[in-house]
Amino acid sequence: MPKSLATSLLLFLITTRLAAQSVAAPPVASSVGLLNDWLRSDAAGFTPWDFGGSARFRGEFKEGFLIAGAPGSLDFRDHGADVNNEYFLGRIRLHAGYTNAWWGAYLEGQSSFAANDQRFAYANSPVVPGTVRRQGDGPESDTADLHQGYVTLGNLAQFPLSLQVGRQELSYGEERLIGAFGWNNIGRTFDAAKLRWQNDWVKADLFTSRPVVPEDGRFDVSNDYDWFSGLYATIPRIPKTVLDLYFLARNSSPQAIAAAPSPQFPQPSARDIYTIGGRLKSKPLELGNWDYLLDGAYQFGDFRDLRLGGNSPRLTQNAYMYVAEAGYTFAEAWGQPRLGLEYDFSSGDSNPTDGQHETFDNLFPTNHKFYGYMDFVSLQNIHDLRGTLQVKPHPRLSLAFEGHGFWLADTHDSFYTVAGVPRGGIGATPGNGYGINPGYGNFVGTELDIVANFALASFAQFEMGYGHFFTGDYIRQSLSAPTEGSRDADYLYLQVTLGF
Repeated sequence: MPKSLATSLLLFLITTRLAAQSVAAPPVASSVGLLNDWLRSDAAGFTPWDFGGSARFRGEFKEGFLIAGAPGSLDFRDHGADVNNEYFLGRIRLHAGYTNAWWGAYLEGQSSFAANDQRFAYANSPVVPGTVRRQGDGPESDTADLHQGYVTLGNLAQFPLSLQVGRQELSYGEERLIGAFGWNNIGRTFDAAKLRWQNDWVKADLFTSRPVVPEDGRFDVSNDYDWFSGLYATIPRIPKTVLDLYFLARNSSPQAIAAAPSPQFPQPSARDIYTIGGRLKSKPLELGNWDYLLDGAYQFGDFRDLRLGGNSPRLTQNAYMYVAEAGYTFAEAWGQPRLGLEYDFSSGDSNPTDGQHETFDNLFPTNHKFYGYMDFVSLQNIHDLRGTLQVKPHPRLSLAFEGHGFWLADTHDSFYTVAGVPRGGIGATPGNGYGINPGYGNFVGTELDIVANFALASFAQFEMGYGHFFTGDYIRQSLSAPTEGSRDADYLYLQVTLGF
């Protein structure tokens, strides 16, 4: 471990009693929350009510990472710019809910705060006309806002149709394409209407939504020009297998990219992209010690590629992705270790000027769980070969060891960030740092991660993780200029999560 990281860890442990999210340790005892347990034990009238919340605190130590807004900062840059960032994140959520026989309501407030984060809240690089560069407390600060607020109509136990309207999280499958982005300090919500049909054979959601755009210091509103809709169906009655089928539509007009003056997350360019796909996953314990997952999707429609200029034409979307995973659990061995092997592929664009756009749109994922805990990679223009070992040496303790090998699917396309942004920015010069470098090797590098999660109690978890990224030919060649050079990256975090 680099000396500066080791020093930071020592100071962090001495000066803070922090404490956790990636590997879930089993809870010590079942609970509906400390506050609910107390209220319901005291008075039966509180049974239809849901009061509670959570608090999460995390320290992150990064070396070799882009610092958004810092001049010349790039992932894996060796010298000539700042690439080291150490900061503290905190998030508090409080909720109140009520459920009656045929209707319910839920309200959840959130406070997300950060300290010492050098990243700009909105770097505006490359410049998006109509938006304003802002430093603030970084991209994961949103001091006080409404996270969720919705009403539900229906009773699925007595009638197969229900409706949920309002600000809410959307989460489907394993969150590879649609997720709540829970690792992020702010998370992700949508202003949505969701109609659910459910019986013994199928559970199907038909929804339409607009993603909420976080802006620190202002009440968060949704992007009026970015619509996300879909039909997602789960069929559980297939022997030993659960089948998901989905059709998703993302329709963003040219105004979407500048819909908010200083968003914490960059907003999308114009696109009308339609995703059709399916997912097969084994049911727990029904294949003995084996488990598997198959997921695949194809995209069509059109996309405006801003690398071709602000007035670029709409390109025909023609992209796809697939995932294959298998695992074996040694159920009788000490710690019940599980070995897993996974391959992820998403297409890249072989020629941005041929009228086709072949880069897969990752939509609204929770990428942190799949493509390395260091969060360098998204499901765009990538091959990812992933090996995992998970073990539970104690009922309260889970350990995970992961290795990833990354290759670009096509060197005529960009190396994308975890947020789906091309490294090098819009209009980057080929052969000069990140951009499009078709003559370079496609091997990006390897990542090794270790994550430990300890359940302190039913309401408290401590988690820590360390990752190291070994740069490959593509990164070394991209940053080969004498003023830059490349280096490996290191990541360390410590986290505590409390529920009440």
